[in-house]
Amino acid sequence: MTPDTSAAAAPSAPRLSLRRQLLIVLLVPLTLLLLVNSLLTYGGALAYANHVHDRDLSDDTLALAQMLTREAPDGHISPQAGFLLEYEPQGHSYFSVSSTKHGLIAGAAALQAPAGLQPEREPQLFDAQLKRRPLRAAAVLIPNMLDPDDMLTVAVAENLHDRHQQAREILLLSIPAQALLILVVFLLVWFGVASGMRMLEPLTARLAAREHDLTPIGDDDVPAEILPLTRTIDGLFARLRHMLLLQERFTADAAHQLRTPLAGLRVHVERAQKDPSPATVTDALQHIQRLTVRASRTSAQLLALTRAQSPERLEHGNERVDLNLLAPEQVGLRVHEALAARIDLGYEGPSAPAWIQGDPTVLQELLDNLIDNAMRYAGPHSVVTVTVGLAGGEVVLGVEDNGPGVPETLLHRLGERFFRVPGSQEEGSGLGLAIVQRMAERHHASVHYANRTEGGFRVELHFPAVG
Repeated sequence: MTPDTSAAAAPSAPRLSLRRQLLIVLLVPLTLLLLVNSLLTYGGALAYANHVHDRDLSDDTLALAQMLTREAPDGHISPQAGFLLEYEPQGHSYFSVSSTKHGLIAGAAALQAPAGLQPEREPQLFDAQLKRRPLRAAAVLIPNMLDPDDMLTVAVAENLHDRHQQAREILLLSIPAQALLILVVFLLVWFGVASGMRMLEPLTARLAAREHDLTPIGDDDVPAEILPLTRTIDGLFARLRHMLLLQERFTADAAHQLRTPLAGLRVHVERAQKDPSPATVTDALQHIQRLTVRASRTSAQLLALTRAQSPERLEHGNERVDLNLLAPEQVGLRVHEALAARIDLGYEGPSAPAWIQGDPTVLQELLDNLIDNAMRYAGPHSVVTVTVGLAGGEVVLGVEDNGPGVPETLLHRLGERFFRVPGSQEEGSGLGLAIVQRMAERHHASVHYANRTEGGFRVELHFPAVG
């Protein structure tokens, strides 16, 4: 039975689209803009309709007042005239005529004019209600022509149906034009986004044509908005080039340094095979052991040098390390080896802590290389001293010996890969001080080489003090 793999294959998530994201980001605000603009248009249209109707309402009130003055000085209006005053094709109008002495004379009783109405002034507009229906009204105060002590209040009102109807008509007339304008803007945005995306095609084609080329992309045909991305990619290319260079250098160094011990191993194995006598085999095994130790140490130093040259940050680069505690511990690990080599290995340090910022593991390896270098080249019956001191805001780590020293003309070459002082009888790879140099740079420390006035050699590392 074959297993059903269709159910196991999970659907892949939709891929993000820059074009779609840009269009969504632009379309949503444009839609909201259409809604807001429609509300503003309706509000403006309603305000305009109110202004026109209020003016007409004032004119109707003045016309009614003038009619009463000429034709009905007592304020009484015939039913036919009242019907014509209240008739409105799209709604209903109302009027009222009231006397200060006799009360309501004609029209709707609910149209109460506002207090403080002055005679022979422009009609005063106010809001009113009739049977819970909102109305807009205008009122004017005129004298009663038949009674000099009496005043007539003439009011005319209308419902709000026509006002809202006109506002809606204006809105309906403006919405198609606004929608068409936004559609045109959206199409222009679509075209602009598509045109902008096409500007990336030369860059995409240029990158697709590369195979193993890690040179910088450059800024010639790159839009300004994409420059941060391309410069980040250039930085990645630079780190990759450096890592590949380190890999190639490590391979070449390993082949160069391990060729001699491997050739020696083959020679001594062949010698033992041709002459199986105990003396020959023992001598061959001793040589094989020495060559194996040399190859192992060379491999370890090559790896250490590669790690020290790596551009990656130190894993514990933010740790505070007390060199006055780390250095004597590292010296203690080499005491037995020093005694076996008849070397006096010691330590001198301050009474206070000597704090620096760094990686304890890397610093231990740095100290180990310094001590090993001093013991190896100072020779038997020598004195090797590790010192830690505080001076001028720096922590000074020193390793000195009373050995033969280094010619002054060669001091500037110390720290180079595979450099060994000519005439040295001690076997070595010439990588110890190169490793120290790279590790010191990773800790922002400077390295100084000098011959001692009383004889011997001294290496000093100056670290920035912390705390």
